[in-house]
Amino acid sequence: MTAQAPHPPIDTSKPHSARVYDALLGGKDNYPVDQQVAELLPAEAKVGARQQRSFMNRATAWLAGEGVTQFLDIGTGIPTEPNLHQTAQEIRPSARIVYCDNDPIVLRHAEALLVSRPEGVTDYVHADVREPAIILDAARETLDFDRPIALSLLGLLHFLPDAEKPIDIVRTLTDAMAPGSYVVLSHGASDVNEEKGEQAGDEYKKGGIQLALRSREEFARFFEGLEIVAPGLVKAPEWFNNTPAPTQEFSGIYVAVARVP
Repeated sequence: MTAQAPHPPIDTSKPHSARVYDALLGGKDNYPVDQQVAELLPAEAKVGARQQRSFMNRATAWLAGEGVTQFLDIGTGIPTEPNLHQTAQEIRPSARIVYCDNDPIVLRHAEALLVSRPEGVTDYVHADVREPAIILDAARETLDFDRPIALSLLGLLHFLPDAEKPIDIVRTLTDAMAPGSYVVLSHGASDVNEEKGEQAGDEYKKGGIQLALRSREEFARFFEGLEIVAPGLVKAPEWFNNTPAPTQEFSGIYVAVARVP
């Protein structure tokens, strides 16, 4: 891994979205403040966390099968097997993966658990998605931006309100990528089960975390200028490519994979 600055302190007095997500997945790398938020969220939040994780692995496997050997995963979260690099390197052992998150506990677990196969590389960047230029500079130490890269931001964009210009952040990242690169995004829906969405927003807000769910039309704006691949912009359980038919499981999570032209 790239040399990192001394570990920043872990604030256990406030919940963090990565640790709440870990709690929703049944993980143990979280604190009572995170568990309290997770327990008060609607049951659909736990289902959505699992669906996003499953989508990540399906999309990564498809991309690796298409020949992608470089991955930049922003908003990594606490490692939960199978991790992205395990899925990618199972198909492309020489794949190079850069993980990025801003929670110190993710950094500590990443250093211990996100270990590459000998043929490939994994690295971890401790940075905030709101500073994409810093992420890009650090990622260039491991990834070749003259070749295609698969960029993923999963379970992250709905924690960025419009005032933080999330579309501009995504555009800054994709503008730096070579043609033939891919973008993998997921987003909580505001126009599916709106009552549950409002409940989730209220519980996150009590913990000091802002939730910015968006409609299908609003989510589609993240892909302007990109080429969405089959099966299109769909709900998480419906995204399958060269794999079994979509399921009919309820979901409040929109997902899509798009190609950089």
